[in-house]
Amino acid sequence: MENKMDRPLTRGINHVGLTVPDLQQATEFLQKALDAKFVYNGLTDNDPPRKGADVERQLGLTSGSVIIKQRLLRLGNGPNLELFEIVSEEQDKPVSLQDIGWNHISLYVDDINYAVERAKAAGGRFLSEVHGNSRHEDTEDNASVYFYSPWGSLIELQSIPNGYYYPADSEAETWIPEP
Repeated sequence: MENKMDRPLTRGINHVGLTVPDLQQATEFLQKALDAKFVYNGLTDNDPPRKGADVERQLGLTSGSVIIKQRLLRLGNGPNLELFEIVSEEQDKPVSLQDIGWNHISLYVDDINYAVERAKAAGGRFLSEVHGNSRHEDTEDNASVYFYSPWGSLIELQSIPNGYYYPADSEAETWIPEP
């Protein structure tokens, strides 16, 4: 009999949730900039919106919030993106890197200059030029750059073609998407 403790508790990230002001505009940007692929619509204009006390309790929404559209996209060989279009009187602006909580997604790319061109052409607003990575990621030919999506979410493009190096007390190697 298999011992549950012999298996990892998590297999990896299934999806990252992202609330956007316009689901169709966000989908088009993510497809043009990052080659995102449509998976399915969880909620469309033809469906009744998700709202009410049960939805608010289950999802941690503020009173009166209404989910009007929901879509799943796939990014390469990585986790899915679950997009929400939500109407709410208490909607905040996107968080920045200094804010508490999840603040950005990082996408591994093989050709960072091409990825930058694609994201710029689709409307991405870059914070800087491509630059080197921080410790343990700063191997030869490494590169990184952050940009904002049209709705203000922070996205990082990162390339580490010669891998990482690890301290002696590292318990695991970082996961890198397969080519």
